[in-house]
Amino acid sequence: MITDQDMSAVFHALAHESRRQMLDILRDQPGCPVGELARHFDVSRIAVMNHLTVLEQAGLVTSEKQGRSRHLYLNAVPLQMIQDRWLGGYTSQFASRVTQLKYAAEAAARKEENKDD
Repeated sequence: MITDQDMSAVFHALAHESRRQMLDILRDQPGCPVGELARHFDVSRIAVMNHLTVLEQAGLVTSEKQGRSRHLYLNAVPLQMIQDRWLGGYTSQFASRVTQLKYAAEAAARKEENKDD
């Protein structure tokens, strides 16, 4: 179960555009070396490392040392846990309303068909 503190760390990590871009890159290029990731940004390597630290502390990025390089991977589990805990209640209400709307539209269409007969 994800705690409020864990969720805050994830939301904090997602609040910065560069960190969101990093996650997109890691989603598309699993195992991307740090140096390769840094080339996507017009900031110092230290700035990239600082962003990666925030992402790792939030549990959104994991790394694996391979020789002299460090390879990065997206960990989407914290995002899924937030969706399950925080958004799940909202989506079930929305889905219920959409289903009700579907039934109402179908009933109106049947009524219109019977009117034409």
